Amino acid sequence: MSNTPSRADTAKARAAIRVLIVDDSPSVREFLRNILSDGGFEVAGEAADGAEAVELAARLRPDVITMDISLPVMDGIAATRAIMASTPTSIVIVSAQWAPEEVAKTFDALGAGALAILEKPRFGTPDFACRREQLVSTIKLMAEVKVVRRRTQSADRTKTAFPRQRGLLKRKLVAMGASTGGPQALRAILSGLPKDFPAPIVVVQHISRGFLPGLVHWLNQVSKLTVCIAAHGQAMEPGTVYFAPDDHHLLVARGSTLRLSDAPPEGTLRPCVGQLFRSVAEFLGSRAVGVLLTGMGRDGALELGLMRERGAVTIAQDECTSIVYGMPREAVRLGAAVHVLPQEEIAGMLIGLLSEFT
Repeated sequence: MSNTPSRADTAKARAAIRVLIVDDSPSVREFLRNILSDGGFEVAGEAADGAEAVELAARLRPDVITMDISLPVMDGIAATRAIMASTPTSIVIVSAQWAPEEVAKTFDALGAGALAILEKPRFGTPDFACRREQLVSTIKLMAEVKVVRRRTQSADRTKTAFPRQRGLLKRKLVAMGASTGGPQALRAILSGLPKDFPAPIVVVQHISRGFLPGLVHWLNQVSKLTVCIAAHGQAMEPGTVYFAPDDHHLLVARGSTLRLSDAPPEGTLRPCVGQLFRSVAEFLGSRAVGVLLTGMGRDGALELGLMRERGAVTIAQDECTSIVYGMPREAVRLGAAVHVLPQEEIAGMLIGLLSEFT
C-alpha cells in the first residue's frame, strides 16, 4: 500500500487551522496543545512571552493566536497591539480569572484588536467539557474573521448623527443583546451616548462566568453613562446601563423595575437575550427600542421580531462590523430589524429616537 497521502488528505491538511499558543506556563501550553490537537487544529508554534509572540506571528503567519495576558518581557495587551499593527492576526485572549480590577485589564486587549476573551479550561472542573468546546468553536469562528492592520494610536471613527424623530411615541427603554464581539460593539455604542441620555439601557451579554465585573469596569472607563450589574427589584433610571448578572435571566417588569430569574437556560443560555426581549415586548411594547448585536447563534432574533410586532423600533448590527454575523443575520432574515446599521451609527440612531421635544 502506498504511503503517499491522497488528495483528500492533502486538502484536509491544508484546511487545518494553524494556531500559535502564547502562554508563559509550559504545562498550560501543553494542555492547550492537547485540546487543539484533539480538535483538529495544527499548532504552528508556541511562545513563552509577548516579544516572542510578536516575532513568531510575523514568521509563522498563524490563522489564530491564543494569547495570555500575564506574560514576561511584554504582556499580552502590548503584544496584541504590536501584532495588530504589524501582522494583523485573529487573536483570542485565553485567560485565568483574577480580581475584578485585573479582569478589567484583560478587556484592554479588545481595544488593542483582540476578537474574543475566554476563560482557560481547567481540567477536572464540572464545566471542563463545556469550556473546552467553547474554546474550540470560538477559535474556528475567529479563524474566519478578516482582521485589518491597526495603527498604534487610532483615531475615533466619526459617528453618524441621525435627525431627531418627530411625531413618535416617547421611547422609555433600550434593550440590547450581544454575544461574541459584543464588548467591542457595546463600547463603541455606549461611548457615543451623552450623560443626559433620557432612558435606561438593559443588556444581556453572553460572557464567561466571572468576567462581567471586569467588562462593566472597562465600559465605565469610556461611557458617560453609569454602567452596572442589575439587581432583583431594582428601579431603572435614565442614563444607566444594567447588565444581566452571571447565570440569571434579566427581565423588565411593571413599574420600571428589573427582575432576575433562575428559570432553566434556553438551550445552553442563561442569561438569554430572548427572555429579555419577550419581557420588553410584553410590558413596554411601542415604547421600547431593541438592538441585537454581533454574536454566534440566533438568541434574540425571533424575539426582536416580537418587539417589532408590538411597535418597538428594532435595530440589528450590520455584517461588516459584526465579528460574528449570527444573531443579527437571523434577525435580518426573519424581518425582525427595522434598521440594519454599523456599530458606529447605532449611538446616533438611539439619540435621534430618544430625543425629546418641547
